[in-house]
Order: sequence, then structure tokens, then C-alpha cells
Amino acid sequence: MATTQGMNGFDVKAVVSELNEKLPLWVDKIYQFDTRTLGIRFNGEQHAKYQLIIEAGRRTHLVKELPEPPKNPPHFAMLLRKYISGGKVLAIRQHGLERILIFTIGKHDSNYNLIIELFDDGNVILTDWQDIIVQPLHRHRFKDRDIVSGVPYVLSTEDHTSSLENFTEFLQKDSRDVVRALAVGCMLGGTYAEFVCRDAKIDKITPARDANPRPIYSATRDLIERVLHNREPIISAKGCDPINIENSTDVTQFPSFNAALEAYYPITKTEIVQKAKAKLPKEEIIRRHQEEALKKFDTKISKNERIVAVIYENYQLVSNVITTLSKESKKRSWQEIANILKTNPTGIGEKIVAVYPDKHAVELDIGERVTIYVNDGVEQNASRYYDEIKKYRRKKEGALSAMTKPVVRKKAMKHDSIPLKKRWYHKFRWFITTDGVVVLGGRDASQNEELVKKYMAGGDLFVHADVHGASVVIVKGKTERMDEVVQFAASYSGAWRSGHFSADVYSALPEQVSKTPEHGEYVSRGSFIVRGERTYFHNVSLAITIGLQLDPQASVIGGPPVSVHKRTKLYVDLKPGQFEPNDVAKKILRILKEKLPEDEFKGLKSVLNTDGVAAFVPPGGSDILGRNKT
Repeated sequence: MATTQGMNGFDVKAVVSELNEKLPLWVDKIYQFDTRTLGIRFNGEQHAKYQLIIEAGRRTHLVKELPEPPKNPPHFAMLLRKYISGGKVLAIRQHGLERILIFTIGKHDSNYNLIIELFDDGNVILTDWQDIIVQPLHRHRFKDRDIVSGVPYVLSTEDHTSSLENFTEFLQKDSRDVVRALAVGCMLGGTYAEFVCRDAKIDKITPARDANPRPIYSATRDLIERVLHNREPIISAKGCDPINIENSTDVTQFPSFNAALEAYYPITKTEIVQKAKAKLPKEEIIRRHQEEALKKFDTKISKNERIVAVIYENYQLVSNVITTLSKESKKRSWQEIANILKTNPTGIGEKIVAVYPDKHAVELDIGERVTIYVNDGVEQNASRYYDEIKKYRRKKEGALSAMTKPVVRKKAMKHDSIPLKKRWYHKFRWFITTDGVVVLGGRDASQNEELVKKYMAGGDLFVHADVHGASVVIVKGKTERMDEVVQFAASYSGAWRSGHFSADVYSALPEQVSKTPEHGEYVSRGSFIVRGERTYFHNVSLAITIGLQLDPQASVIGGPPVSVHKRTKLYVDLKPGQFEPNDVAKKILRILKEKLPEDEFKGLKSVLNTDGVAAFVPPGGSDILGRNKT
């Protein structure tokens, strides 16, 4: 029976049965409305259209209409579209009576499984044909399984109702009475378990191991067959049910269980939020966001305070974990330690629910889930959580301070922006020094060759980072700002990709640069020989700024921070870090867009876009260091 808390295994079985009646289906569009709610549009035969709502951990069923999707689809929705939009639904199934729906979808030459979990907090997981997780909606690490990309998806329990033999073995090993064994072990739930006992004519308090399995199994299968093929969908005072198991008269009947579920569940939280946003003034929305933030900060503070308390309450246990694992890590790899704890969770292992080899840490369940770093002492581990408490207290103080100030509407930036006219050097990396000199850099080996052979003239300067895999940089004229030039050369080099924060750079005159090797030498494509004395610049810091220039013409520009800061009011500073170039480009674009009024952004779409920003993002990982305040 579906309740306001969510659906049970029989509800899932009824939904799966009704969905199978609509096959064949093809996946059209996937939407994500919030962190737990998704929607899928299916195309059927004879131009039929179906909409499936998914609320992870609670419900999934067909609806007549999905909520209004967000303008910018979240990452997970885009990933699902990439893999399964346009694919054909080959099968829809449920494992036993678990609250799990599995859609098998074929696209091109590959098959994928879209798994919808409705138990606990719920999840939506995409796996490949080998059941390897491509991406989950939410990443989790449990004691008995991991829900993260690249690991196999494992169904949590065996289907005891799949055969009489499995059912008999299950009852003989269960120490509970038969009704509890059916309700919990077979996932029938209390109402259905009691119904099966009555139908099998067996006292529900009979020990499971003493009960005759055959009539109980027969009654269970009869119940399953009724849900599959003889449904009587109803809504009663207790909830929504695919069959009228108690023969109640005070019920509302529906033509399908999906229709009953749509009527039973109230309007989604997403729709309520969207309607509230549409009606509330901007100032009120900001205030509500601030109030929600305060609640989150209080929750974080309370949780970390509880964690600190349980660490000290279990001081000896935590100390033993640290001592034992620290000693073992000197003899075994962390992967070996993880396997030992998984296969033989005794002693301190009983409290360890997850292992993080990359961090040399474990997660303990000691009343709270606590991450313990074994290279630190008990006090140091507790100090990590004290630091979190301080951080959220500072954020809370900042939020309270912001709430005392009136909301200031951002002034529209009135600007008749004219896009920057394309110039010949825009195909290279480029920037203009603060004293007005054009500096060019090659994006790859081919452009390095082109710059030197075609564009380097006698009055120019050749600049190169003293690392492997660096751009050739050409200064087109005399400049007093060599600090900007060498920072540009250092940043667009292998030093950034390697995560370094400084590099050595040298300069040379054009006549010192040659492609002709000495006897027995070889010069690869994009590389050059520099002969004679070079001018070195040591420990040059790596930093790049990307900004939106509006005067005299509109353009995304990038380069050394000093140069870009001078020419823009909207900019973002980068340093070597962990985020991939494409992700960084999208983040920068979002930050710059947020600083523009919507009407002005529309006039800059040809200039301010992902490609324009990505052209200036250094190769390798980056972190956003800061942004200007406007």
C-alpha cells in the first residue's frame, strides 16, 4: 500500500506491470526538477506519449503532465539525455519485492540500465550492460556496497519468492515468527504478510522454521499474481492500493494503479516552489533563501557538535582504531585493509562502515557517522570538526549581518555593446599588455610552428616556459611589462597541467631561434632550438584571469590578472587546481552571466558563451581563486 511516506514492493510490482503493458517505448526527454525529482517523457506506438515522475526514495508512476522543467538542466539530467535519450526500452522489471525499478534501454550498439531506488533516501543510477555504474544521482558508500561511478551495481538482497526451494530455505533459516519473516525478510509488509497467513490458514505467530512452506508460498504467489493481473486500484483512508485486499467499501476506484497514484500523491514540492517564486517579490525570495541558509548552518553546527561529543565519549575506541590501522598500514596496502575489514568485520571492524584508501581514513558508526584520519590523533580528528563548527558559525554571523541590511536591487548596466571585430591573431592565445603590446601564444604544436615560421619578426621577442609542453609566446613589439608576458607564458604551459604554482621562463631574440638541429639531434614538431644567451625569469607565479570587456568593444578576454583587471569590470581569477577545463569554463560563464541583467546578457550571447570562455582556460585542472565584487 502506498502511503504519503512512499510506495512498497507490491506498489512497485503493479506499476512495473502496467508499464510493461505499454511497451514498446522510446525515451524522449529527461528532466530534473530538484535534487530528488526527475521526469522522463516516453514515446509509444501510434504516437502515444507518456510522462513518468520519479521522486527518489518515495514514488514513481505515470502522470498526465510533468512540472515545468528548469531553464538550465542539471548535470545529471544532461548525462542521462546523452546516454539514453532516443533509446528503446527493452525491458522493465523489479527484483523480487524490492522497491527498485530497472529500465533496460538499448541505444545504438549498447544497453544501459536505469535503476530507480525507492527505499531509504532513494537514488537514480545509470549502469552499463555489465552493471557497472556510469553515474548515480547521489554518491554513497555503504558497508556492503558502493554507489559511485566505475563500480558494479549490486542488488542488496536475494529474491526469496522466486521459487519454492528458495522460499523453503529462507523460512528454515529464519528465527522469527512467520508473519515477521514474511513482512521483513520477504518484504511483504505487515498488511500483506497477515493476509498471506490468513489465506494459507496458518497462525501468524508460528515460528517460521516450523511452518509448512508450501501453502504459504502458494498464497504469496497468488497474491503476486493478483497484483500483476487482477488489479483493483483504490484509494482508501489508509492509502493507495493496487488491490482491495480488505474488501473495503469506503474507497475510490480507478481505472489504473498509475492513475490512482497520481490522484493520491499531492502536488510536487517542485511545483509549489516554482509557484511561490512566480508570486513572491525578489526581496522576499532573498529573505527566504537567507532563512533557509541559517537553518542549514544551525544543522551543520549541531551535527558537528554531536560528532565531537561522540568522539570523546568513545575516546578509547577511536584511539584503538587509529593505533591498529596505523600499524597495519605500514605492513599492508589500504586496499588490502579495506578487503580484510569487508570480509571479516570483527573487533574494531564492527564499527567501521567505510574505508577511504586515498585519504588514509575510515568512517566509524559510533552513534554518528565519523570520519577518522588514522595519521592523526584523537584530538586532531576532533579538531577537524571544531574547525567546521567555527566555519559555519562565521557563515551564520555573515548571514545574520546580511539580513539586517536592506536588499539593494542591482542596477542595470546600460550599455550598447558592439562585439569585438575578429582579428587575425584571435585564433591563437592572446592578450594585450597594460602598455598596449599584443602577445601571442600557440595552442598546440602546429600553432607553435606557425607563430615562429610565419609571424615572428625581427623586432619581436621569443618567450618560453622552461618546462616540457609549453606554448611558444611571441611579443609583437617592445613592452615594459615583461612581468605580464612571462606570467602568460608560465600559465599556458605544462606547469599548470602538473599543478605547479610557479615556473621558470626565459626569453630570446628571433635570430637565436632555429629549427635546424645539430648533427645527430632531432627536433620534434612544435619545438625549437634556442642558441646563445637567454634572459631568465625565475619562480614566475601562475595565474590567469578571464573577464568580460565591454569598452571599447565587447569581448571575452583572458591573460595575466593585471592586464585583464585593467580592461574589465567583470572577471574571474584562476589558479592551478582540480576542476577540468570544460567544467571551469561553464562555472566562469555562469558567474559572469549572474553579474549581468538578463536584458543585457541577451545582447551579449554572441560574445559571452562557453566557447569564448573556454578559449582562455589553461590546459589542466583549475580552481576559481576569486572574482570581482560588483
